[in-house]
Amino acid sequence: MVLKKLSKSIRQYLPSTIATPLLVSGEVVLECTIPFYIAELVNRIKDGASVPEIASYGGILALMAIGSLIFGILAGMTCATASCGFGRNLRSDMYDAVNDYSFDNIDSFSTSSLVTRMTTDITNVQNAFMMLTRIAVRAPFMMIFALIMAFRLAGRMAWIFAVVMPVLAGTLIAVASRAMPLFRRIFKKYDRMNESVEENIVGMRVVKSFVREDYEEKKFDTASEEVRTDFTKAERILAWNAPVMQFCLYAVMAFVLSFGSYVVITSRGSEIDVGQISAMLTYGFMILSSLMMMSMIFVMITISSESAARIAEVLEAKSNITSPAPEKAVTDVADGSIEFDHVSFAYLNNPDNDVLSDIDLRIGSGQTVGIIGSTGSGKSSLVQLIPRLYDTKSGTVRVGGRDVRDYDLEVLRNSVAMVLQKNVLFEGTVADNLRWGNPDATIEEMKEACDLACATEFIQSKEGGFEYRIDHGGANISGGQKQRLCIARALLKKPKIIIFDDSTSAVDTRTDAIIRKGMRDYIPETTKLIIAQRTASVEDADMIVVIDGGRISAVGTHKELLNNSDIYRDIYISQNSNAAEKGGDEDGR
Repeated sequence: MVLKKLSKSIRQYLPSTIATPLLVSGEVVLECTIPFYIAELVNRIKDGASVPEIASYGGILALMAIGSLIFGILAGMTCATASCGFGRNLRSDMYDAVNDYSFDNIDSFSTSSLVTRMTTDITNVQNAFMMLTRIAVRAPFMMIFALIMAFRLAGRMAWIFAVVMPVLAGTLIAVASRAMPLFRRIFKKYDRMNESVEENIVGMRVVKSFVREDYEEKKFDTASEEVRTDFTKAERILAWNAPVMQFCLYAVMAFVLSFGSYVVITSRGSEIDVGQISAMLTYGFMILSSLMMMSMIFVMITISSESAARIAEVLEAKSNITSPAPEKAVTDVADGSIEFDHVSFAYLNNPDNDVLSDIDLRIGSGQTVGIIGSTGSGKSSLVQLIPRLYDTKSGTVRVGGRDVRDYDLEVLRNSVAMVLQKNVLFEGTVADNLRWGNPDATIEEMKEACDLACATEFIQSKEGGFEYRIDHGGANISGGQKQRLCIARALLKKPKIIIFDDSTSAVDTRTDAIIRKGMRDYIPETTKLIIAQRTASVEDADMIVVIDGGRISAVGTHKELLNNSDIYRDIYISQNSNAAEKGGDEDGR
């Protein structure tokens, strides 16, 4: 099943994949025929062959050697093309699969695990594929051909291989059975080690501000030591292959030389001759070196089989959120109205713990709605159901009067813009990042969106303006500047619904108020959902929803909630009593 899944990634490299074993077969046939002709040549020389006869044998041997070389070079070229192309397609297929995942799928794989699978695991599988298309054909084919020629030349003396081969086979089976579980465990520990690195790099500022470098180093050393310990155990087991192979090789050589010499002397060359002994030594080396190559393949397959299973796991995971059939999908969102009809929701990895319970809420198109509540109350989970990033456990979410599950996903998500709590910018210019909202946006449209998001001033202060280059993750601009760019990017999408998930937390209250006023004046037809921690961000909203413990605690205007909601009143009083201490920072630092 795993091989069938991965083999689909060969695609355009199938001709090279088929050509490689055919070329290898030609190389092996010629290579194994050479010792036979050498044995004949030795015997002819011993019998007093003429120079022309010797020259003819030499010419045949030279042609076979050149032919074998050509076949080998061509096989190497096609093998490299096929294996590298297979690795490239496999990475592309995994990347496409991850992009098609729903958030539930993403939650089931850690970032570090996906990175390990797309790098280390694919490299292991690519190396195994290279061995399977070339060495895995060459080694058994050479062994079989050499055995046939050995029995043809030496008869009973070739039975030594029947003694040696079971010893080697038993060693391979024992090694694999003990090493496989270790490699399975190693790759999981690789994930944890990469996770430690990722966490440390992403949180470097926090680590340094709390002077926790020693702790992070110890954590990484522990993860690294676990990988080293298990890898050492596995490599010690695999190391048994080489000495057993060498022992068998030299045992065969010693037997052939001693027993062969005895037969030559006692039979006076009638049963076996010097040429046959020379050929037997060559064939013996071929047979045992083939077995050594097969043991290498076995080791590589042992390592890569777990990698292949991990890759197949990513490729086989299907998104649980898909568009309806094209003929049934709704392709137009009528307006920005939103309805939650007795909605309950739980994450897939914890289905018994409802994050939202019996949410019943109606929002008119063009309304500004504030959502407020304590950390972990379910605010972000609620709005993620609108663009169908997750599906409900029960109940229905409607946008524009239609169930969100009826819409084509691209149509629905193009009608909903989200400015997330964690701002994400990509490496490139300011204009490149803004055009994520609208790839065809003009400079004038970008300026208008930036004016609304209060981002124009800081963009103009940068060298190059809209062509100013942003580093990976927006590392060279402040938190407040990132938030404003993300707001401008969402506005360029010209959505019917725009969601601000605590997205003005890094700007000062004055800028926050200007942004909200701009939204109200310039995009009155767009439904605006504002998730906020501070009441000042939502107090002028048409409606404020208070969420507590995954349930709607209260709904109303700012004044109504001050009178009717204890939770809202407590939040308002606690924030306003400390207003003097909560001065904003223009750059959000």
